[in-house]
Amino acid sequence: MSRIVRGGLIQASNVLGADQPLGKIKKAMIDKHLKLIEQAAKQKVQILCLQEIFYGPYFCAEQNTRWYELTEPVPDGPTIRLMQKLAAKYRMVIVVPIYEKEMTGLYYNTAAVIDADGKYLGKYRKHHIPQVAPGFWEKFYFTPGDTGYPTFQTKYARIGVYICYDRHFPEGARILGMNGAEIVFNPSATVAGLSEYLWELEQPAHAVANGYFVGALNRVGKEAPWNIGEFYGKSYFCNPRGKIIAQAGRDKDEIVVADLDLDMIAEVRNTWQFFRDRRPDSYQPLVAQTGKSTGS
Repeated sequence: MSRIVRGGLIQASNVLGADQPLGKIKKAMIDKHLKLIEQAAKQKVQILCLQEIFYGPYFCAEQNTRWYELTEPVPDGPTIRLMQKLAAKYRMVIVVPIYEKEMTGLYYNTAAVIDADGKYLGKYRKHHIPQVAPGFWEKFYFTPGDTGYPTFQTKYARIGVYICYDRHFPEGARILGMNGAEIVFNPSATVAGLSEYLWELEQPAHAVANGYFVGALNRVGKEAPWNIGEFYGKSYFCNPRGKIIAQAGRDKDEIVVADLDLDMIAEVRNTWQFFRDRRPDSYQPLVAQTGKSTGS
């Protein structure tokens, strides 16, 4: 019998403008997602991922300490506790990306993983932090992650998380595969005109190179007052052959749902022996700051 897991991705636009009180902004987005999560449950989604820092706008478009007030501890903050209740209610694994406070002045871009019984399994902290003009001032807000690349054995599958800019780096994607990931989720906030041409290229390539499923998701709409571009959605699942099997549009709130046949992982890996044929003894330059040729 095939191991089929129903995965879900929620892409959504921001509700309120950045000039509103932060508590009001956060509540509006959480309320919106409560309805979307309920819809996903009605579609019998078993593993659901929310978008990067789902409860607010992409505030990294500016550098303002005001946004530090959106941080919460993980797992002991109110949002994770709420999501634990929902996970248990719907028997659904939920990946919850939020702005994490470790202590005052030490903040991370984090995704918590909650199992289908409501148990908190752990977290991933975004490793690669961009500082890209215009409008992606993430080093102002986030400390580089220190969790390594963990995978989490949930009720339905072993999953891993890679967050947004991480997707441009193949090294962590490979480690997630070596750590047993069957599905890797990449919650993102990315705009047209910057990396859209890579959106359907890099992550299917990770899926092929490592023989796992990928769930890639992006928010939608334009966010005032910054208007750094259009968050183009196009969230999707792709299989271990790199084929996109379900995808959202680019301009509206949407839940992407796909049935993932986890038996395909063994089938693909038995054909393409990329893990067997690795040469880690020759990869030392990957951990050097700069590569040096050893040729003549």
